[in-house]
Formats: sequence, C-alpha cells, structure tokens
Amino acid sequence: MKLFIAGHSGLVGSSLVNEFSEDPSYEVVSASRAGVDLTNKEQVMAFFQKHRPEGAILAAAKVGGIKANSENPVAFLTVNLEIQNNFFSAAMAADTKRLIFLGSSCIYPKFAVNPIKEDSLLTGPLEETNEAYAIAKIAGVKAIQAYARQFGMDWTSVMPTNVYGDRDNFRNDDSHVMPALIRRILLAKKDNQKEVVVWGSGNPMREFVHADDLARALKLILEKYHNPGPINVGGTEEVSIKTLAEMIAEEVGYRGKLIFDSTKPDGTSRKALDSSKVLSLGWSPTIGLKTGIAGVVNHAKLDVLS
Repeated sequence: MKLFIAGHSGLVGSSLVNEFSEDPSYEVVSASRAGVDLTNKEQVMAFFQKHRPEGAILAAAKVGGIKANSENPVAFLTVNLEIQNNFFSAAMAADTKRLIFLGSSCIYPKFAVNPIKEDSLLTGPLEETNEAYAIAKIAGVKAIQAYARQFGMDWTSVMPTNVYGDRDNFRNDDSHVMPALIRRILLAKKDNQKEVVVWGSGNPMREFVHADDLARALKLILEKYHNPGPINVGGTEEVSIKTLAEMIAEEVGYRGKLIFDSTKPDGTSRKALDSSKVLSLGWSPTIGLKTGIAGVVNHAKLDVLS
C-alpha cells in the first residue's frame, strides 16, 4: 500500500513513519509543510492527484495545551477545519481507499462517565478550555462517518488519550501538560530555582500513551478495523497531574518545591478512555509511564537546555 502520512515530522507522525517503514508491504510518502500547505486546498489536491495514495493518515493538526487553546480558539477551530476538509476532499477525489483521521479524547463531554466509551460523543457539554479544538475534531469524526455513509469509503477516526514521546513540543507557549512540566522543571534545576509553579490544583487525573505505542495501534486499526469509528486508544496508567509532576521532578533530579496554582484552570477532572475495542484487536501498550518519561526527559535536555 502506498501510504500518505500527513504530519510526518511531528510527535505522532514520526513514530508512524518508523512503524510503517519497517514493513515492506508499505510505501510511505510524505510532504513537508513547505511542500504542501494543508490549509491550501489546491496544494493538497495536487499532492493526492500526483501520488494517488491507497491509504492516508491525517496526523497533522494545530494543537496546544490549555493556555494556547484558551487564548486562540478561533485558530484552533478554523485551521483544523480547513486541514480536515481539504484532506478529505482530496482523498475522495484520488479514491484513497483507507484513511485514518486522528482526533482527540477532548471530543467527549466534560462530565462523561469514565472510562469514556465512544458512544459518549455528543451526549453533554464540552470542556470550555478546549471547546473550539474539540468542535473541529468532532466535525472531522462526523465527516468520516458521512463519507462512509454517502460514498462507502472505508475510513476511520481514532481518538487517542494524551500522547507523549521523544519528539514532543517543548515550547513555552503552546506545549501540552507533560512537555510543559518537563521544560519548566529542567530549567528550574538548571537555574537553581527553589520552586516550580504548576497550573491548576494538581488533582485532575490523566492517562498517557507513548507515540510509539499509538503508532502500533494505528497500524493495527488500519489493517483490521473497518468501521467509520470513532475508536479510542488509551493508556494503561492513570495518574494525577500532581503525581506526574513529581515523577518528572524525580527523573530530572529536581529537589525544589512544586507549587500548584489553583487560580489556573484544571480542565476536565478525569478523562480515562474505554479502549476495549482496540484491545480486542490484539493491541496493548508496551512502554510504561516511568520508562517513557525517562526517554522524553533525555531528549528534552537537548532541546530545552541547548
């Protein structure tokens, strides 16, 4: 299968390239942002027409943590809608038989029963801090289902939990919770700071899946799961933000104090996914959280401290 991986240099995309490139039954094609602007319909259409991929995975999106989502809701809504619509239209025109749309666990209601099942979608209000991003992703999920219903396309949407890995984004202004904490704690140790301030109370519970484990799940779903979805991919370890910060501080070797600023938003109190569907396909995570954090911290040292 000729497979187009969009977002190949990102956190999930780079793991996908590694996973599929090891299998000789796949020919991976990709394009840099300079080569194909996914918000440009003509460029996306031209790429699909040139390469005619039989499969495609949309792992590219405008993403960020609570701060970025709260401050830039218009961009998180409109840019992601543009990317998705352009990608789906071009894939349809090129008769791309298999397609995976990568969504997010934030599509589910703020007060959904945990662990969250796929049929919880649209049963309640969303978390306010990332509502715009969630609405864009929900539109993508519904578009996948619409293409399947109207045109019979064998396309699927996948909802991962919090993804982390070696190629994470450690920028100060738009990173997710784990890389943001790693950056802050690494710099605090370097500068001999006596305390680190963490957004929120530290009480919310989160589960995490390593990008390499997610890539294995996506390959299995591409090959074995023929349903317009969505299908969840969660982790096996659920920890509080406070525990996560303490694990990172221990790995970094930071001995200062962690201060939790309850005036900042917590986000959803708990967001564990029911991953029974993907587990039934034969997938399970192989990278434990402690091991995964150690690997990410080692890579972050080169990024943050260089």
